[in-house]
Amino acid sequence: MNQDIADARKAPDGVKRIEWADRDMPTLAQVREKFARSRPLRGLRMSACLHVTAETANLVRTLKAGGADIVLCASNPLSTQDDVAAALVKEYGIPVFAQHGVDNKGYYRHIESALAHKPNITMDDGADLVTAIITKHKELRDQVVGSMEETTTGVIRLRAMERDGVLPFPVIAVNDADTKHLFDNRYGTGQSTLDGIIRATGKLLAGQVFVVAGYGWCGRGLAARARGHGAKVIITEVDPVKALEAAMDGFQVMPMAEAARLGDFFCTVTGNARIIRAEHVRRMKDGAIIANSGHFDVEIDLAAIRKLASKTTARVRGADMTRYVVGKKSVYVLADGRLVNLGCAEGHPPSVMDMSFATQSLASEWCVKMRGKLSNTVHTPPKDIDRTVATLKLRSMGIRIDSLTPEQKKYLSSWEAGT
Repeated sequence: MNQDIADARKAPDGVKRIEWADRDMPTLAQVREKFARSRPLRGLRMSACLHVTAETANLVRTLKAGGADIVLCASNPLSTQDDVAAALVKEYGIPVFAQHGVDNKGYYRHIESALAHKPNITMDDGADLVTAIITKHKELRDQVVGSMEETTTGVIRLRAMERDGVLPFPVIAVNDADTKHLFDNRYGTGQSTLDGIIRATGKLLAGQVFVVAGYGWCGRGLAARARGHGAKVIITEVDPVKALEAAMDGFQVMPMAEAARLGDFFCTVTGNARIIRAEHVRRMKDGAIIANSGHFDVEIDLAAIRKLASKTTARVRGADMTRYVVGKKSVYVLADGRLVNLGCAEGHPPSVMDMSFATQSLASEWCVKMRGKLSNTVHTPPKDIDRTVATLKLRSMGIRIDSLTPEQKKYLSSWEAGT
């Protein structure tokens, strides 16, 4: 089997991790059982560029159960769990190209390996596969039925491709499904980001000033959970509607230039570039902690901070923290500015990814069913998929809900009834 993993001997530990995650992913398990019967992806080659974690392992197991001939590469060098990669190869027969901490050259070599599979479907966490097809592998365009995108950052890139008229096939913005952004982005990012920051620093959040850059779904979740830990939370925003929402949710709102003087912790979750820059670092307190929970490592301007610093010390408390001496103070950057929840922790809890990956799987099935009927644009998954996933999730939680009576259905579909 073609592969590039760190150590095949880690496979038994990876199996344990995958099986533990699977216990909290009952919705995806139900989809996997359905896929094993119906085989909706039979005969299709699939290349996935995702975080190689235990949760992702259960997703690719589901896609394989559905008939896909699937290979997996990593969407982030620091998020790969080497034991999981080994288990996928040795125990589940799925080719993987991923090693924790691989350099930039190795990262893109793995993407090339995934595309050498000549996929009919791609699945992205950041749009790197689609970008590579557009820029380097034009020969693959016509054979791709469609692509799935899991992240806010990836959807931003893909909509830019759509505007520029270069998107060669339909893309399903799984990120925009309610069962993804309402739960994964808010609850998953909120919890896992704080988990990464606390693991890396060992610091208490209560009573500290925590600056969240961006008040989208991820920012909302992070701000709420930081406040729940007792932190005083400041929001920075460029969108007046989101800034107003943050203010009415009870948070302080101000520009980063002002927040820089006040914050003890800073975390970017915007999907944009150079949110924390050298001029902000100059204003920060001694001991400030800087992290990023956006997909790409562009939200913190590390090049400018390195240039500004008189001294840089890696591995201050461990591999996850770097110290930069600026004047008479020190600031600390976590996970080299990459995703802190995966670089310093284990990412989202399985129970959250259960919904996201169930939606991802069903969106893949829908994309195949709609082959030749979708325009080469970015599409939001149908609401029926959201309802199916939410129903399955509620059932697995033992929660029952009401249903509309015939009278209520008639009322909602008519216009005659007034006050």
